[in-house]
Amino acid sequence: MTKNFLLQQLNNLGPALRVNRLQVSNLVLENPELLKFLIEIVFEVDNKLSVKAAWVLEYVLTEKLDWIAPYLEEFTLNIGKLYFGSAVRPAAKICGFIAKAYTSKNNSIVKETLTKKQIDRIIEAGFDWMISQHKVAVKAYTMTTLFLLGKNYDWVHPELQLILQQNITKESAAYKARGKITLGLINKQ
Repeated sequence: MTKNFLLQQLNNLGPALRVNRLQVSNLVLENPELLKFLIEIVFEVDNKLSVKAAWVLEYVLTEKLDWIAPYLEEFTLNIGKLYFGSAVRPAAKICGFIAKAYTSKNNSIVKETLTKKQIDRIIEAGFDWMISQHKVAVKAYTMTTLFLLGKNYDWVHPELQLILQQNITKESAAYKARGKITLGLINKQ
């Protein structure tokens, strides 16, 4: 299987329906050699197919998060370059998966291989997303990521708390709800 084959599948994916995303993600799950190409396409940020690749990557990593381990460097180096909102949302969700695996009591390949520098990049991208004009889903996933990673980094919770307190009154009802939950969790720490 080649990158061109995967590009063709993404091009034919159609609208963002779950069934369409699952069809291509199942193809990658059945052919793990395609993951490398999928990640490459996600970060071809000027390529409209990067959005569809991001959708598929989210579904693949929902099933096989440890598959990201060899690509953590590439992933963390490039997440800050994403600018299509429809690509940032799955990237933010994947960051949440990574943060959850890293802070979990269970051992995982992601937990064992994630470096401090890579965590720093996830945190940096997360704060950029929190203060940028992104939809509430990106910010909600990012709140969770920053809360989880902030358990190991003293400065993260106070910064996140400050951003939430500054923005909570001006944002949507969904942001307010998730923001209040996150503030409550920070205050329990």
